[in-house]
Amino acid sequence: MANLSTRNQILIGLVLATLMAVTRGQHMLALAHMPGASAAVFFIAGLYLRSRFAFPLLLVEAVAIDYAAIQFTAVSNFCISPAYVALLPAYGALWLAGRWYAKRMQFRVDTLVPLVASVAVGGIACELISSGSFYVFSGRFPNPTLAGFASRLAQYLPQSLEALALYVGLAAVTHVILTLAHRTPQTRAQLGESL
Repeated sequence: MANLSTRNQILIGLVLATLMAVTRGQHMLALAHMPGASAAVFFIAGLYLRSRFAFPLLLVEAVAIDYAAIQFTAVSNFCISPAYVALLPAYGALWLAGRWYAKRMQFRVDTLVPLVASVAVGGIACELISSGSFYVFSGRFPNPTLAGFASRLAQYLPQSLEALALYVGLAAVTHVILTLAHRTPQTRAQLGESL
């Protein structure tokens, strides 16, 4: 598990909050052509942030971004429905997947297997919960069927997992670079031998 100082956790939290703010939805501040990072933000926050307030604060941020985008820009409110509350367990699945991996994380190549597994399981669970609840409970799809949901899942799951993998991969590369940058030359040589 990463043993980060409170200062570093706050810095990571601010970076993650900023990343979500500039990539979530279609509001005017969103970076063009950048996939949404919200799912990855919750996974990475679960991995690095120890504060019990981090998860609810990120949820509040996500809701505030959606609210502001709908109220003050031309963003559609299509996704706002009774199913919107399912984002809590959907993002919770990613948070818990990050927490699970945090207990297994070491600076070794063989921890990539549990990293990939936790990202995949968390990402799939998130998409099943969020898309499934939207399909069934939003009222936007008359007579929902399992085949209809499977079709939507096949459409959205790959994009969701790609975005999640992109941001978690960037976080992993950043983690490796920063870890190596703070090691002494002797420790780097020892790490090179173990990798």
